[in-house]
Amino acid sequence: MRFGGFGAFGKIATKLSLIPVEPFRHRYPLATLYHHGFTAPDAMICKTGLVRGKYVYIGSRVTLFRQEDGGEIIIGDRVYLNDSIRFETGFGGSIEIGDGTHIQPECQFSAYAGKIKIGKNVQIAPRCAFYPYNHGISLEKSMMEQPIVSKGGIMVMDEAWLGYGVIVLDGVTIGEGAVIGAGSVVKDDIPDYAISVGVPAKIIKMRE
Repeated sequence: MRFGGFGAFGKIATKLSLIPVEPFRHRYPLATLYHHGFTAPDAMICKTGLVRGKYVYIGSRVTLFRQEDGGEIIIGDRVYLNDSIRFETGFGGSIEIGDGTHIQPECQFSAYAGKIKIGKNVQIAPRCAFYPYNHGISLEKSMMEQPIVSKGGIMVMDEAWLGYGVIVLDGVTIGEGAVIGAGSVVKDDIPDYAISVGVPAKIIKMRE
């Protein structure tokens, strides 16, 4: 793992280090050995616009994609990106993940025309999706020709927890320590320490 990395030689070194290691979470300790962390050999990583912190775990089939007009993808220290996560930036959108945040498999972050900012020590369950944009619906154009529109970026504050399959839409801020129930669609701001569920997500109580 001393020589692991994004390049061809780094991928070969990582593959050799994986020979005695079981898959998935058994690979976590490899990210703690050296400051460059662990990147699975089959991860697809953009060549420009990526700022990666120390001891980051990037799992199998993770995609970090940046279009020419996309903003940076910034990943803080000790972030865990589990298998099959996809990050995309375009139309000036960007993604920032705070220190210590864990993101579970198959989540989608599509930062087009808006920024996605996730705070520190946030827990995001599998198959969550973040969309800081929408398409126009005017009858003057076909749906394929509609422009991208946005009410603003998405911000998830420190220590929040999002359950399985949560969808977060443009212009939303989820407060510090908030909890979002599985399958919820968040289209309005959620205050600090609130527990919210439903479609659309509504506050059911506050954390005590």
